[in-house]
Amino acid sequence: MRRLPPLKAIRMFEAAARHQSFAAAADELHVTASAVSHQVKALETYLGIALFRRNKRQVELTPVGEQYLIPIKHALNEIEVATQRLVTTSDPALVTISVAPNFLTRWLMPRMNRFQEQYPDIELQISASTGLIDFSTSNTDMAIYFGHGDWPDIDIHFLRDVLLVPVCSPDLLTGRKPLATPDDLRQHTLISVSKRLHEWPEWLQLAGVDSAGLGRGLQLSSSQLATAAAQEGLGVALADSTLTSREIEEGKLVVPFDIQMDTNKSFYLVYQKGRSLTAGMKAFKDWVMEEMQHSVI
Repeated sequence: MRRLPPLKAIRMFEAAARHQSFAAAADELHVTASAVSHQVKALETYLGIALFRRNKRQVELTPVGEQYLIPIKHALNEIEVATQRLVTTSDPALVTISVAPNFLTRWLMPRMNRFQEQYPDIELQISASTGLIDFSTSNTDMAIYFGHGDWPDIDIHFLRDVLLVPVCSPDLLTGRKPLATPDDLRQHTLISVSKRLHEWPEWLQLAGVDSAGLGRGLQLSSSQLATAAAQEGLGVALADSTLTSREIEEGKLVVPFDIQMDTNKSFYLVYQKGRSLTAGMKAFKDWVMEEMQHSVI
């Protein structure tokens, strides 16, 4: 039989320690300050240890109280996370997914009707995010990351490498400064993603073009904006060959030079390490990995 202190007293101790005030803890827990004081005193009696120093306007943890608070906070967090996970996963057909924005708008959304046709009973809740997910504290079930695939404590499934090619409006091919060879890029605006300014010099080197003397170009904050600017005829951007396949097929973008540059980064499907997949999670995993195999590269 477990020898555990009363959970009610533990909750009030944690709140009082966090606020350093019985009154503030009482406001949070919707009880009276005297109730908090009584429960904390009962906990101290149970433990045989003083957890607080009482002052007139506030309370202060004793050194022992500070040590006790650390595992208590961790335990309460674990209970909260387990409860949230139980509630959010009670429906095995509901899947919450976080997706890199460019991947979401250019690859996933145009294909969502195929998923819905194949799995009409699965509901997806999708959000766009570039940040990493702490699956131990988040309600997110799965995510699609862009990077090197070296994230700790998660299960990682490779989707595809990211290969960059130059893309532009068809009008640039036949304009007054036609793009006949890679060296003709010197006469055009090169559109870059501001956090990845190294990409154009690396591609030009791969194409055998001396990048010295090139103009300043145009810098935008995301791949999505860079590709949109190229489509508007503002210059030439480097874009992933798969994520822009729809615009290329529709003739909104063209690839003037089919020279692909490997970014050494990839897209991955990830989720918490060791987690048992729900029916919805397994359906999405199987679908996205098979669909990616048939994408235009």
